[in-house]
Amino acid sequence: MLDSGRPRRPASKSPEDPPIDLNAAVEPIVGAAVVGLGIAVLILLVLILFLARQTGRLRHRLDSLTRGTSGKNLDDVLDAHVDKVYAVARELDELSARAAVLEAVGRRSIQRIGLVRFNPFEDTGGNQSFALALMDARGTGFVVSSLHTRTGTRVYAKGITDGRAEGALSEEEREALRIALEAPAPAPADPDRQRGRVAGPA
Repeated sequence: MLDSGRPRRPASKSPEDPPIDLNAAVEPIVGAAVVGLGIAVLILLVLILFLARQTGRLRHRLDSLTRGTSGKNLDDVLDAHVDKVYAVARELDELSARAAVLEAVGRRSIQRIGLVRFNPFEDTGGNQSFALALMDARGTGFVVSSLHTRTGTRVYAKGITDGRAEGALSEEEREALRIALEAPAPAPADPDRQRGRVAGPA
């Protein structure tokens, strides 16, 4: 049982907390904070100057790209340049095809020539007779012989296929054929080099 007769002790009062002095707490770091903020501002100014310079360079390049485009934006300018590149590629393809046709035709033209002058008769002066071989790059053509005498001139022609005569040849005709066959034929053109391998539109 509780003893209700005992007097109760009064509750002890806790001492009041001392007030916090914020000025005293912040004062030691104010100088360091000011210095740090100054350094940060200086770094930001340097970055701003650097970005401004880079932006000026980019603007100059952009102006050089869009020069003479009547105020078009960069996308329009790039599209125009790409269209020009594709147009050039198509023209190169057409020129390559034409060059291939011309080369095929040219290889069938007269490219090898052999000429031998001689005097088959003692009563005629000078080498007024001749044997002339005319052939294409494959050695196909003909040999023309002219025999000059006091009474007239006779002309003979003999066909040549792949470097071989269709009939018997005289010594002078064989020499003219040999000279023609030893003449260097033009090298075929490289289509890849002609085209420059410029990729066109798919």
